[in-house]
Amino acid sequence: MAWFKRTKKGIQTPTEEKKDVPKGLWYKSPTGKIVDSEELEKNYYVSPEDGYHVRIGSKEYFEILFDNNEFKELDKGLSSKDPLNFVDKKKYVDRLKDAMDKTGLKDAVRTAVGKSMGEDLVVACMDFSFIGGSMGSVVGEKIARAADYSLKHNVPLVIISKSGGARMMEAALSLMQLAKTSAKLAQLANAKIPYISLCTDPTTGGTTASFAMLGDINISEPGALIGFAGPRVVRDTTGKELPEGFQTAEFLQEHGFLDFITHRKDLKRSINLYLDLILNRPLREKTA
Repeated sequence: MAWFKRTKKGIQTPTEEKKDVPKGLWYKSPTGKIVDSEELEKNYYVSPEDGYHVRIGSKEYFEILFDNNEFKELDKGLSSKDPLNFVDKKKYVDRLKDAMDKTGLKDAVRTAVGKSMGEDLVVACMDFSFIGGSMGSVVGEKIARAADYSLKHNVPLVIISKSGGARMMEAALSLMQLAKTSAKLAQLANAKIPYISLCTDPTTGGTTASFAMLGDINISEPGALIGFAGPRVVRDTTGKELPEGFQTAEFLQEHGFLDFITHRKDLKRSINLYLDLILNRPLREKTA
């Protein structure tokens, strides 16, 4: 197959002899900016040229929020079952196993408690890499237990949402988590324990319809997609063109759904400043 060598274009090297650039050395943002992966990590996984916030998971958020990355993980062993014996393109039990093997996670949320700028904080963080951050029974249970821990120890709660919505493989059991988590957050509110909701890209479906929008203060990272159904679904359902920037964090803040948007490098300080204010603690000049 001489044509495969592309000699007419002056390319003499056969495909099998070409060397790929090692993966992970560079990152290209959606706007086309190229950044060294090490520089990206040092900059909180934000592209320095265009400010694009790369999707990260619980590991990275825990590193950002907890002092010296020291924390105690809560309910680490919980994992999903298959009560409905669900099968689509593959069995749900096989899908769960594949997700666990690929990500090293037990499910789509991790919960932990530790010090953040010297003060106790409970953090529940979703991982989009685990079946699209979908909310099943384990996600609802771990968030409920995190709220229970906050209630018992009088510690503020932060939930970081990154989800495609309810997990269809658990059907109604998944939808029950909306009411379950909302009820627990109501208990926190009655006890006057602060709850901060951080919406990241993307926050959609059942998470938006429950805990993601129930914070005492709702915040977001720049440019995050936040909504119930995706823009395409909304457009096709309504038959109307959507406003520019529809369902972005900036659009939602302008229309009163978010309190403020914070750059990831300021996240730790912003959360602790708010907690100092609402808990009537002495305001201190804190640095991350």
